Amino acid sequence: MILNVSYNNKAITKQIDEELGKPFTLKERIKQRGIGSPRLVITDCSLHLHNLLILDSNRNVCNIELRPKGIIVGFRSLLESYALVIPFYKLVLYKGKAEEYSVYRDDYYVKVLARSKDTAIHAFMLKVLNAKAKALPTRLEDL
Repeated sequence: MILNVSYNNKAITKQIDEELGKPFTLKERIKQRGIGSPRLVITDCSLHLHNLLILDSNRNVCNIELRPKGIIVGFRSLLESYALVIPFYKLVLYKGKAEEYSVYRDDYYVKVLARSKDTAIHAFMLKVLNAKAKALPTRLEDL
């Protein structure tokens, strides 16, 4: 789901926190060596996101924030900030072409540029995959 997070709206904050968990504390952020991605250049996206991104002539970039139960893909259009909220159980992340990562949630997707020399992007995507593996149940009894 795409949410407008430009303003301090308690209902939207509560909705994000219920789906992805509360943000990590400062101690946890330091322990994980950061929870945010570097700036990611969007190469392709779903129609929902594309309709928002074409409203201005700026370069289409986003970032990803790691949460205990998912990720938030954040981007800006005009003067508004938007968030694509993706819980781990709906997250599909794979490396498509040689220089591209694809992040999917149902009908929404974002493809970001990741050249071979961008080691920070590759390291962050590995961190997301590891967090997803830890968060999802491994046995039927855990459900």
